[in-house]
Amino acid sequence: MKKTSISTAVLAALLATVALAGCKKKEDTADNNAQPAATTPAEPTPAPMSAPEPMAAAAAVSVTGVTVGKTAAADKSVASTALFAPKDDIIVSVRTDGTATNANVGAKLTYQDGQVAGENSQTLNTTAADTTNITFKNAKGWPAGKYRAEVTVDGKAAGTPQEFEVK
Repeated sequence: MKKTSISTAVLAALLATVALAGCKKKEDTADNNAQPAATTPAEPTPAPMSAPEPMAAAAAVSVTGVTVGKTAAADKSVASTALFAPKDDIIVSVRTDGTATNANVGAKLTYQDGQVAGENSQTLNTTAADTTNITFKNAKGWPAGKYRAEVTVDGKAAGTPQEFEVK
């Protein structure tokens, strides 16, 4: 067991060293003969660093509004509704602005006791203002009570949670 924890510690230290070397800023100097030795080990690391770029693009989108309603218009707009019948569809409309590549826009409905009543998400690819509608259906009907709709973008809370009621 001791060998495993030592091996893990050595591996962690090695990974940290490689990560720091990859983050090192290249300096422009007139003496190019001295640079190749420092630059050569850092060159393999940009490939792994390119993986976070889609996440950075997804993070460039911000939620500008959240609306809960029953029906969506052709332009995806949803009229705000605070009261639903048990058989109504519940649409959580998320207005965003910015650039996103494969951003995960999610909505979660929680019932008055904190129980999750529904959770759904869609992928967002946009370069401007956009609207994403996430629809919740319950074939058995929604239980009467108070609900809360919460929105996330790539797993992080976004927008203002909306409260509504089913009667």
